[in-house]
Amino acid sequence: MASEKFGSQSDEFGDFQTPGILAERVCTLLADTGYQPTSLLEPTCGVGNFLIAALDRFPLVNFGLGLDINEEYLQRVDERISAKSYDQKVKLLHENFFHVDWSHLLLKLTEPILVVGNPPWVTNSTLGSLGSANLPKKSNFQKLNGLEAITGKSNFDISEWMIVKLLELLNGRQAIVAMLCKTAVARKVLTHAWKNDFSISDSRIHPIDASEYFGAAVDACLLVCRLSRTGRNKNCGIYRDLGHSDVSSTFGYHDGLLISDIAAYERWKHLSGKEIYKWRSGVKHDCSKVMELRKEGERYRNGLDGLVELEDDYVFPMLKSSEITYGRSKTPTRWMLLTQKAVGDETSVIGIIAPKTWRYLLDQSHLLDRRASSIYRNRPRFSIFGVGDYTFAPWKVAISGFYKQWNFATVGPYEGKSVVLDDTSYFLACESEQEARFIAGLLNSSPAREFYSSFIFWDSKRPITIDTLSKLDLSLLSAELGCTAEFDRFRAQKRKNPSYRQTELF
Repeated sequence: MASEKFGSQSDEFGDFQTPGILAERVCTLLADTGYQPTSLLEPTCGVGNFLIAALDRFPLVNFGLGLDINEEYLQRVDERISAKSYDQKVKLLHENFFHVDWSHLLLKLTEPILVVGNPPWVTNSTLGSLGSANLPKKSNFQKLNGLEAITGKSNFDISEWMIVKLLELLNGRQAIVAMLCKTAVARKVLTHAWKNDFSISDSRIHPIDASEYFGAAVDACLLVCRLSRTGRNKNCGIYRDLGHSDVSSTFGYHDGLLISDIAAYERWKHLSGKEIYKWRSGVKHDCSKVMELRKEGERYRNGLDGLVELEDDYVFPMLKSSEITYGRSKTPTRWMLLTQKAVGDETSVIGIIAPKTWRYLLDQSHLLDRRASSIYRNRPRFSIFGVGDYTFAPWKVAISGFYKQWNFATVGPYEGKSVVLDDTSYFLACESEQEARFIAGLLNSSPAREFYSSFIFWDSKRPITIDTLSKLDLSLLSAELGCTAEFDRFRAQKRKNPSYRQTELF
């Protein structure tokens, strides 16, 4: 790895020291834009590579601040700045970022200001699991609702919190904030800033090769945000790398939405509207070794290599999202044990209807009862989520949330049973093969693909989400494609059948 690490604090502090050559390239890039700061801040300065590179590249800087929680690092920085005779204009502080009175400290910096650095590449949940105290004070800065918070969306990168905090404090001042971070973090930071009308006059993302510089297999970048007193620019240019000056693409925040392709959005935004068909996620059980099975004759083999005998009542054919993506949706190879037909159903009844299945669940209770997510607390034993009438619809139109391929597949019954999906997939419930194939045709059309492409960031961990899928109005799409009559016929049929009333909004 190209990083320098000291002691056992690396994991706790997400410590990836910036190589000197990368710090120099970043500062050269910033200087080439014509920016000439008079004050400098590196809030997590580590061994000082950014601090030194910035002092070398920006001669008008008359005061600089470097902070770090690691005293050993600061001793090394002190030696380096003294050797370069920068010690008269640089102050080093042994501080925890989360305990600093930043409002007071930033008042000491004259404008224009440069804030540069490489904050920790680690999440708050990772630090929490390590028992670290190096965390921000708990707050719902992302403004998530309760369900999002307990199902994992509240997990955030520490660098995200840090960069947002700095932008908040510098809002309305003349400054540039330039930070190395994960590309997904950069988008989240900008989205927060744009939603809250921060005074950003220009922003840009320059991808970097994290494997080369840090030995990390992650999409990373240099995020640059220029703040001013009047800036309100909500577009961000993406460049090929640190060495190119031409914008390769632009994303931004328009009409209250984060847009990945502004040109495509402007062309197809008229297809936004009501969620006519309700998008659902597959079943969430958080215990695949117990709940996902392979059939062997009349018995089932679980992920623990145990061969078990189960009644048919609670076992259904299933598809993984990879099978949906790569066209293997016609012949399921796995089965899933569903303990409920709706969220909250009493599960003890399984012992009466299917005693072998109940015995199997009890035998595996040491795994099922230890499922970590808080959604299982105060629920019937062996509960699952993402289950309802829609789960058992005979036909579905499905897509994977993980894979970077665009394919809406039709999923029909198998061996007389509805096929169910895992929670990495999303689907629309349909009552017939004809309806499913029609809806899949709409979604796989060029207008639909281009519409969705304006919202999808393919480098995300889960690029396709229900939020994105729900933005397309299928009635408007059918009108665009000249098949409104057929669409209305399927809607009318669905209104007459109460079985899947939960799958639609009217």
